[in-house]
Amino acid sequence: MQRKQVGNPHKIGVNKRYEAAVISISSSRFMKYGSVKTPEEAEDVSGRIIIDLLENAGHKLHHYTLLSDEGRSITQAVKAQVNAVNVVITTGGTGLAPRDVTIEAVQQILQKEIPGFGELFRSISYEQIGSSAMLTRASSGIIENTAIFCLPGSPNAVTLAMEALILPELQHVLLHVSEH
Repeated sequence: MQRKQVGNPHKIGVNKRYEAAVISISSSRFMKYGSVKTPEEAEDVSGRIIIDLLENAGHKLHHYTLLSDEGRSITQAVKAQVNAVNVVITTGGTGLAPRDVTIEAVQQILQKEIPGFGELFRSISYEQIGSSAMLTRASSGIIENTAIFCLPGSPNAVTLAMEALILPELQHVLLHVSEH
């Protein structure tokens, strides 16, 4: 008699390693540092956290960039990474200020949204920071074979999203993205 595997089937087996792009969005930082190739060159704590957590999980950074809060630049930067990497993670520009345009720039090119990501992120953020969690518009979706995650710019928010949601489910998300 065959034994059934216990647990979530997407959690069983060898973990795959993925290539990632990290896009930090900050007009003030971009004005001060311009185009840079590493988070250290722009004092980008959140970008460094994302990269460190990805690499500690065995994934590889393919590309890092710093951009101003400009919709066209954000859209172009994300599109340039689609199919070059498995996952694009943006940080910054998810708030309510007029300059926060990351969500608008990315949503217009998403083929599918993953609404549960934003919902769960706000829920677990609420446990840490209270009702101000509703001010983030963090979101996620898919473009072709690439997962996109749009995170706030806060180092604490980035750490929470990466550790609680993205890294535990990245393989599962990408498994579904690659189904034909």
